[in-house]
Parts: sequence; C-alpha cells; structure tokens
Amino acid sequence: MVLEIDRQAIPSAQRGEWEYAARAGSITAYSWGDAIGTGNANCIGCGSLWDGKETSAVGSFKPNEFALYDMAGNVWEWVEDCSHDTYDGAPVDGAAWTSGDCTRRVVRGGSWLDSPQYLRSAARNAIPADDRLNILGFRIARTLAP
Repeated sequence: MVLEIDRQAIPSAQRGEWEYAARAGSITAYSWGDAIGTGNANCIGCGSLWDGKETSAVGSFKPNEFALYDMAGNVWEWVEDCSHDTYDGAPVDGAAWTSGDCTRRVVRGGSWLDSPQYLRSAARNAIPADDRLNILGFRIARTLAP
C-alpha cells in the first residue's frame, strides 16, 4: 500500500520493518515483556479506559524503546505485504512480499477490539485490501538518505 503525500509516494511499513519497530530490541511477546500487564495498550483485557469500547488518542501509553507509540493495540496497522498462509518463500532481504494474494493485505499490532494474543509483536492478520474499518490504521515509513 502506498500513500501519496505532497506528490511523493510514501510506502506503508513492510512486515519486517514493522516487527523490528514493534519489538524495539526486545525478544519478548510485547516490547515491554511477555505479559500484557495493565495499562500498556488498548485491547480487550489490557486494563485501559478504552478496552473494547473505542480507539484511544495517540500517545495514551508509554512509547517503546525506539520512542514509537501505539505499536501494540488501538488499531491494526496495514503493512505493504500481500497475504500468505506461511512465511515459506518470503523475501529474506527485508523487501515487501508483493506477490501472492494481494486482494488481502497483512495487518499487524492488533486493535482495541482484540484480545492480547493479537497484540504480540509476531502476530499478524490479513484483511481485504478494500476494507475500511474503525479497527484499521496505518503507519508510514520513509527511507532517509544516509
């Protein structure tokens, strides 16, 4: 998925980029540890004011170690990759996987309407590319020149 902003094509994050950003150097289920805890994200059972009710304002929870907010919960985030049942055959160079079932796109991060298991850094889902729902959002990624 590519957005056009000020006549510049800006891609959404790729699956590998998204997971790297969500983990923020951790090897645990969530960037803050292996348990969902209380008040770390917006989901059903996350212990926030918005659980199962609605989205929360960006920045309502602490950022991860990369200073990124809301990588877990609130809304599923579209990534550039097309849907596949497994990672067999996935690009190993970090490139987006733009072949396969591109009528469905990968989303990551879980939402306010999901249980904690869907907020794990490794969790993913696939949604029809033309769906517009209040559990979906996006995060843009831009490659900066060195």
